[in-house]
Amino acid sequence: MPIVGLFAGIGGLELGFSKAGFETSLLAEIDPTAREILKSRFPGAEIAGDVNDLRGLPSNTSVLTAGFPCQNLSMAGDKRGIEGTKSSVVSELFRLIAKSSVPTVVIENVYFMLQLDRGRAMHSLASRFEELGYSWAYRVLDTMAFGLPQRRRRVFMVASRDRDPRCVLFADETDATSDIPPTLESPVGFYWTEGRSGVGITHDGIPPLKGGSSLGIPSAPAVLFPDGAVLMPSLKACERLQGFNPGWTSLGQTGLIRKPEWRLLGNAVSVPVAQWVASRLFSEGTALDLETCALNAGDRWPSAAFNIGGGRVAIRASDKPVRLPKDSIAEFRDSNWTPLSDRALNGFLKRAVEGGLRFPFGFIDAIRLAIGQKDAAA
Repeated sequence: MPIVGLFAGIGGLELGFSKAGFETSLLAEIDPTAREILKSRFPGAEIAGDVNDLRGLPSNTSVLTAGFPCQNLSMAGDKRGIEGTKSSVVSELFRLIAKSSVPTVVIENVYFMLQLDRGRAMHSLASRFEELGYSWAYRVLDTMAFGLPQRRRRVFMVASRDRDPRCVLFADETDATSDIPPTLESPVGFYWTEGRSGVGITHDGIPPLKGGSSLGIPSAPAVLFPDGAVLMPSLKACERLQGFNPGWTSLGQTGLIRKPEWRLLGNAVSVPVAQWVASRLFSEGTALDLETCALNAGDRWPSAAFNIGGGRVAIRASDKPVRLPKDSIAEFRDSNWTPLSDRALNGFLKRAVEGGLRFPFGFIDAIRLAIGQKDAAA
């Protein structure tokens, strides 16, 4: 069952499909560093550059995957929407679909696109698929549910001409109990570059890895450990936190102040989430009888919905269709994690106090105590 990956990045979607039994025939990615990683990790696949240069898709393509650029759709981006200079390239995806007979398409992108400009991006995607004769379904999925200690919610959309996408995305569900409140008895992840707004406080994990940090790391997550150390994860730890093997992005580069691997990891698709979607494509389940209601024009886009030809429908589905045993973030800690500097800690403290946000009991005091403890933490 050959697949083609557009906007492939470092291959998170496609690696997940490979683990589920699919074969990757073609990958297209405009970033030169990412292309070198793809060449190294997918030796049997054809590697192309700019999607704009593709004239068509291989005739035997069973699934087309596309994690198209999110820079104009994410909360951390410029919020210009799907017509922005980066995200508008998704039009090339539909150009290629219209010229092909590909039966199934899988798209991944940021959760914020459901809210930005009243969900204009999702309306655009759904409308284009409907015009081309595809049934579709989407569901917000959290990486935390798939065994990795990273709180990362992303939209996964399945569109198909010959199958019911509900049997892929809504064949599994768990008891969506509340997340465990963070306490200092366990590690606490947060964005140390923030403070006046939400800081992504995460119990025994990290907030979403992101690209674009001016420091060369994906939004600079940090973790306060019970021993008082405040550390930033190493590159290899972040590879693991996205579901890749350590060294997946290693190309032997040295001397780079801002290594592109960080940015590429922050933009990558979490491998085990993609693997779950691919496994359900490979072996469909039965769509569960979950609560639904009509999704009318002007309604807010929910966390899950579908249209199998009878109109758009919202469905009550959690972001955790499965609950695989989750590793503690402490199991990813190694000697290469970097202690947060006193300057960084002081800056975060200042912003946190000014912002007046609520933190776990004792969190601010623990950050104060960490100042001057860099050598001890290392």
